[in-house]
Amino acid sequence: MQPHLQHCVQVCVPQKGHKDVRIQMRAKEEHVAKPADSQCGLLAGFGSPISVPDPRRAERREGAGHRHPRGGCRAGRGGGSTADARLVLLRPQLLCRGTGGMSGGAAAGAALLALALAAAGEGAAVLRDGGYDGLLAAVHPRVPEDGRLVARLQEMITEASSYLFNATKGRVYFRSVKILIPPTWKEKGYEKPKHETYEKADVIVAAPYWKHGDDPYTLQHEACGKMGKYIHFTPNFLANDYVTDIYGSRGRTFVHEWAHLRWGVFDEYDNDRPFYVTGQNQVKVTRCSSDLTGIYVCEKNSCTDGSCVINKLTGLFKEGCAFIPERNQTAVSSIMYMQSLSSVAEFCNEHNHNREAPNLQNRMCDYRSTWEVIKNSTDFENDLPLTSSSFISPPSFSLLQKRDRVICLVLDVSKTIAGGNWIIRLHQAAELYLLQIVEENTYVGIVTFSDKGEIKTHVHQIVSDEARKQLASYLPTAPGGKRANVCAGLRLACEVIRKKEGHLYGSEIILVTGGQDNSTGRCFSEVINGGSVIHTITVGSSAAKEIEHFSKETGGFKFFVPERLDFSDLLDVFSGIMSRSGDTFHQSVQIESAAESVAGYRQLRRTVTIDSTVGRETFFVATWQAAEPPEIILIDPIGRSYTIKDFELDSEFHVARLQIPGTAETGDWAYTLINVHLAPQVLTMTVTSRAANSTLPTVSVKTYMSKDTTYYPSAMVVYVQISQGFSPILGANVTAIFSSENGDMVSLELLDNGAGSDIIKNDGIYSKYLFSFSGNGRYSLKVHVQANRTTVPQTAMPWSHAMYIPGYVENGKLKMNPSRPPAIKNNIQVRRGGFSRTAVGDSFTVSAVPIAPYVDVFPPCKIIDLDARMEDDKVILSWTAPGDDFDEGQAASYEIRTSETPLELRDSFYNTTFVNTSTLSPQRAGCTEIFVFKPEAFTTGNITVIYVAIRAVDEVFLRSELSNIAQAVMFIPPMAYTPSNLKLGVSTILLLFFVLLTALCLTVSTSLCLVKKKKKKNLSENTAKLLQHKV
Repeated sequence: MQPHLQHCVQVCVPQKGHKDVRIQMRAKEEHVAKPADSQCGLLAGFGSPISVPDPRRAERREGAGHRHPRGGCRAGRGGGSTADARLVLLRPQLLCRGTGGMSGGAAAGAALLALALAAAGEGAAVLRDGGYDGLLAAVHPRVPEDGRLVARLQEMITEASSYLFNATKGRVYFRSVKILIPPTWKEKGYEKPKHETYEKADVIVAAPYWKHGDDPYTLQHEACGKMGKYIHFTPNFLANDYVTDIYGSRGRTFVHEWAHLRWGVFDEYDNDRPFYVTGQNQVKVTRCSSDLTGIYVCEKNSCTDGSCVINKLTGLFKEGCAFIPERNQTAVSSIMYMQSLSSVAEFCNEHNHNREAPNLQNRMCDYRSTWEVIKNSTDFENDLPLTSSSFISPPSFSLLQKRDRVICLVLDVSKTIAGGNWIIRLHQAAELYLLQIVEENTYVGIVTFSDKGEIKTHVHQIVSDEARKQLASYLPTAPGGKRANVCAGLRLACEVIRKKEGHLYGSEIILVTGGQDNSTGRCFSEVINGGSVIHTITVGSSAAKEIEHFSKETGGFKFFVPERLDFSDLLDVFSGIMSRSGDTFHQSVQIESAAESVAGYRQLRRTVTIDSTVGRETFFVATWQAAEPPEIILIDPIGRSYTIKDFELDSEFHVARLQIPGTAETGDWAYTLINVHLAPQVLTMTVTSRAANSTLPTVSVKTYMSKDTTYYPSAMVVYVQISQGFSPILGANVTAIFSSENGDMVSLELLDNGAGSDIIKNDGIYSKYLFSFSGNGRYSLKVHVQANRTTVPQTAMPWSHAMYIPGYVENGKLKMNPSRPPAIKNNIQVRRGGFSRTAVGDSFTVSAVPIAPYVDVFPPCKIIDLDARMEDDKVILSWTAPGDDFDEGQAASYEIRTSETPLELRDSFYNTTFVNTSTLSPQRAGCTEIFVFKPEAFTTGNITVIYVAIRAVDEVFLRSELSNIAQAVMFIPPMAYTPSNLKLGVSTILLLFFVLLTALCLTVSTSLCLVKKKKKKNLSENTAKLLQHKV
């Protein structure tokens, strides 16, 4: 008998905005459907090229492109780990000079070959022969100096190394570690960093994520098996020993977090779903493995008699019940559940993995165990133990500290760059960088090059506005020769920096070029090994393709500017080159970037929001093309007006600049640029500012792509992280704009809704699939963020973090830890209105884009937020609709199936029970779907457990990957409990003890009374007899 459709409700949520859609369906007491947790989709990860399928085998359709022959949201094959992430070339050069011995072409070829073999991950640590080298831990500049932190970092990682080695069965350990000391600490003869920066660190030590105290956590934003961004420890976690009772030893906790960061596995507990009901009608704690033992104790007022109370509708414990583990266990797994237990030394594997537990590992990784995911990473591709010996050497540590920031601008002034106004645009952008962007106390030098190089000025320290203007006076004002010699410019930059520092370590070079120079291989090896971080800005399609490798190898920014130099792209990328020390107080924040071709006597009118976190050193900068400047009107939030007369004008380079005195007023600033000429011209407005004060973090925007190279039809994912300090910012409108070499633009609205490419809802990371490309070559990324009102999440930390252990049972006694500290009360969200931000991201390259006509190769995206619950005898499903192509458009139909086991759905979807969806019509991507059906009865005792999964199908019958597998449970009283895992609460035990004691006392008292009464009776009878005898 096939299940039949009961009824279907579809609710559409507009893709723009974040309205919360809730449907109350026959609500009952204590039965509230929770939002579905995010599930794992196979995203556009780091991957290898994918061959384009034969177009003769695909159905043609206008407006699409090639696609994978098999369905799914896979936007690139596997890979993704940085197991062999970074190449270290031979013979590091302390001075810039010729490579000698090896020819330029051979050196470049060898270097580029090695680069091609290196993985594209972000992490600093590189795995070589079983040992991780170059693990980077960095202390935030705002952390007060405390020598204990460095010592504890060393102790923690040393302990973690041997624990990791044993946990991975002799495969990996930590061989060498670098600790980056902040420049705010005293100088103690530390080594100089080379390419190491705070923002590139694997591990950071910083103030706590503001709502959740000292919980160590890992920022994970991609799918299962993908690397995270960083591990965050607080100074308090490292300095105070009481935390070891709560999280376990620091070394064990480090391995827990390292598995999140390096291998992309997830926690095996769940704070939102701490308990579940098994198919055997038993209440169990969400954990792995299920061999771990303990008792259930009620900690809150919901336990009127001291014991955990069952919700009669769900069969689960009410809020307040906690699982308290036995401190002495025999179970050896799992590190991703409770690494604090002394017996735990392994990850859950395919043999002991708890597939029933509703935890993130099961939901994100399709019910695979953590060890299965780890073994599938590139770190373990050979799958052989490192050595038969059980002994490994402890890791070595290097302490690094960067003091002064030294930068050299290397500017291409050759005539090879298209457009007659290149020098004007270059001057505008570099001047903006020197006057507004680069941080105080930085040392800056300037080099130009065309056929040959020229040192415009050696380094000057920026200590005042006058020093900034003096540096700007050295910028080029006229073009040079007809060809570009990049190596000439780079070698002179090395000379400029070396004259100041004596070496290149930790310095930065900003290389701007669009020239056709194919000889960069002559200096590639020496430059990248010199020790400078090289930021590259390539302009137009003619720039040498190898230029970006300088950035890739040294960890620098990598920007691209299309040839349409009349727009603000060059201004924006210079605005994005900031110190990566982690200290946002001194960094410039780009508030606005607007550019528009304005017809004669027409105007560009916009509003920009200055929020309370910024306002210091606020600049409004306008540029134009015509001989005369436009009319400018600027009105602040309190009605004060500024005109062109208040701006500082530079008629030669077409710039008008206004610095707002003091701290800019908070609120909306309205500006108008009026073209006073008959001919149309491009007008731009750029607004920058700095933090208003050192105690309130600014709202910051970070962008990154899932990979920096893709081969069509492999899609990519763009991510934008918006935060204030470590707090995610929700409710923002985020627009990403991509520009190709030919100037074509694609605009995407990014979402933080836990669907499609967005793995975790409400984590402040907004994302979207990118799969539409106008051609091959480089692409740039610019992001506009606008919010009228911001929200800081009030829910639990959305990222993977170590469990806060409430207590232990030790030798039969209950020992509770201190209660979890309450959330910090100081709300640091924007206090007045919203905010505006503009940010740029690294460039990326696309290849193998076909020439029209196109065929449809893009399937609907994987559904990752499927949720199921039971009401009466019906299953209620809800999910976010995918599109026809990934998360765009509208799918054609759904395939829904059910099973008694999740593995059957995962491995044999089409052999499971079919659900009739003939009346279910998909809505456009982003809509909330709700579907109700009556299933076949899967009943065991008093419990009904059903697993459900979905595939979406588009109009050419391309199918999405299987959704996350949802579980629906119907509880039917009475409920049985598992004796091995359920014991009475402490207060209940005491109550029973007193009841038994009272009963015993009553029994004894009654017996004594009866004995006494009997004795009295016998005494009376004897007395009577004596009296009778006497009488």
